[in-house]
Amino acid sequence: MNLEPHTFLSTLKQRANFTDEDKALLKSHADWGALIASDMCDAFYAYLERDEEMQKILHQSEERMHRLHKTFTEWFAEMFTGMDEWGNEYANRRWKIGLVHVRIGIGPQHVVPAMATVVQKVGQRLKNDDKPEELKEALGRICMIDLAFIEQAYVEVSSSAVLRETGWTEGLFKRLIATGANTIS
Repeated sequence: MNLEPHTFLSTLKQRANFTDEDKALLKSHADWGALIASDMCDAFYAYLERDEEMQKILHQSEERMHRLHKTFTEWFAEMFTGMDEWGNEYANRRWKIGLVHVRIGIGPQHVVPAMATVVQKVGQRLKNDDKPEELKEALGRICMIDLAFIEQAYVEVSSSAVLRETGWTEGLFKRLIATGANTIS
């Protein structure tokens, strides 16, 4: 199972109804996004720091938190700029971010509520800074697209590992998962 980031992004943009109007709106507020990125980063990591498991992951090395803060603020600002009109470069970067989450052990059970925290904090900031509701909606869509990349990284890495270790075909693997899902209530 090999995800192709560009195709995946294209599919997600269609599913989320991420439009040219969203892109224009985000770009027109890129300076504001860069301005609040650090505050959103602080809220994100303050949320994660409350969890003992996440504390261990986040502070595994002395420089990890510094790198994570830098990456988060870049990621946040990039949602407003799209890097390359939310194209191949954007897709490749989001895929890489997803793989890093898998590699360092930040699981979906942590990422999803942390992203919800960011969306909530951004919503508060949008209201306080008198930004349009449409901007909140556009940010919500691109946040969910980015979140889908992280979630899909777990699926792809896990599936690839199982297929590699077992020699199963992708079809067999998918049938086993579907069968297993039917047995869990």
